[in-house]
Amino acid sequence: MWDNIALGFGAAGTLVNLGYALIGALLGTLIGVLPGLGPLATIAILLPFTYGLEPLSALIMLAGIYYGSAYGGSTTAILMSLPGETSSTVTVLDGYQMARKGRAGVAIATAAIGSFVAGSFGTLLLAAFAEPLTRVAIGFGPRDYFALMTLGLIGAVSLASGSMLKAVGMVVLGLLLGLAGTDSSTGTQRFTLGLVQLWDGIDFIVLAVGLFAFGEIYSTLASREVPDAKTNPINGLWPSREDFKRMAAPILRGTGIGSLLGVLPGAGISMSSFIAYSVEKRVSRHPEQFGKGAIEGVAGPESANNAAAQTAFIPTLTLGIPGSPVMALILGALMIHNIQPGPNVMTSRPELFWGLIASMWIGNLMLVLLNLPLVGIWVKLLSVPYRLLFPGIVMFSCIGVYASGFASFDLYLTAVFGIFGVLLKILKFEPAPLVLGFVLGPMLEESFNRALVLSDGSLMTFINSPLPAIMLGLAVVLMLLMVLPRFRANREEMFADE
Repeated sequence: MWDNIALGFGAAGTLVNLGYALIGALLGTLIGVLPGLGPLATIAILLPFTYGLEPLSALIMLAGIYYGSAYGGSTTAILMSLPGETSSTVTVLDGYQMARKGRAGVAIATAAIGSFVAGSFGTLLLAAFAEPLTRVAIGFGPRDYFALMTLGLIGAVSLASGSMLKAVGMVVLGLLLGLAGTDSSTGTQRFTLGLVQLWDGIDFIVLAVGLFAFGEIYSTLASREVPDAKTNPINGLWPSREDFKRMAAPILRGTGIGSLLGVLPGAGISMSSFIAYSVEKRVSRHPEQFGKGAIEGVAGPESANNAAAQTAFIPTLTLGIPGSPVMALILGALMIHNIQPGPNVMTSRPELFWGLIASMWIGNLMLVLLNLPLVGIWVKLLSVPYRLLFPGIVMFSCIGVYASGFASFDLYLTAVFGIFGVLLKILKFEPAPLVLGFVLGPMLEESFNRALVLSDGSLMTFINSPLPAIMLGLAVVLMLLMVLPRFRANREEMFADE
């Protein structure tokens, strides 16, 4: 493993890739600070512009945006009670109260220290489990992949926030959209509405930019209240010895919680921060201090969401199965560069695989060294009017979509998906499960067809072998749990503060 890590640092340590790691970390922090944009929309906007980059450089930048946003959201959550990211909602509870008591600097430093420790540990876990999981995955057959992807989709629905019924509907719609185009088995067209432009299917970039960039921008402009630009003053950044003593255990617990939940499909960084906060409140000797400026309420959740942001790459890189919408976009970036995601990436492109892992540690170090001195600059960006910020984003989005295929039809289709994204927001449907279904739909169909061909059309092939039978059995159990009132009540309580 150590030889591979050395290979990774050699690939990620070039001047060019260090530059893209820095760009990704800074962009991630920026979109984490600015509420309403988010990593999904930003990565969707930038995907077309990665065509001209080397695959490793593109992945390093996109990954930096992802885990950088988990860091940046805490800054305005602490200073202004305005979380830039959903995962930073919990940080508001105690971080803002610490800032009101004149301890804004300590709260920001606590978030930075917890993020670095958790991110570094998550990267080590990724490096440790990558090879064993890949060896297992290489032995997977079509029926095993079908069962695994089915379990992943159902797990994403059961663990995601919002209405489960609506999430199921979004996954099914995503599956149908992913199957649009020419059937690879029969050569017939399906779901094309008679349009020749859809014979090759719907471009992933068109769907992503339309739903997340255009949809999110319009919804934010329509519903956003202009925040008060006044912030709490930032005093000394360095915590005291007592602060370090109180934050140590929460950082370790949050790192463990986030590392575990990041691997699970659909759990993501949001759930990890909520659970970490609940755990800290229950194990604390002074639970009455929570919500009034307890440093544990900042250290635990911030460590959890950053650990989850790192370990979310484990199933994505080793199995080719995205556990979250952002990971689906990362897989889309691989496909753009004609790299088939899955366990073969480690053997066919080791410098790409290990270079990305090494860049995560480098990026986390950059976040700590750069962002603490730049806190004032990030906060000042909040004073930029949204009416000036978003037209530029829309312009770059249109340029990127057109450059990806040089077809004006793609722009029209992007606009359609943008309107659809707005309707989803109005009707309170989360578009994220749709992306998972869209990415996994063609893979599910291909695995299903291959399994049937190998078994002469027998559906019993999915339960004759222990591994797919167990995974499909777990999927059925999750489906049954989803309809139980107690499970649904606990799920709603978990996200009550969101």
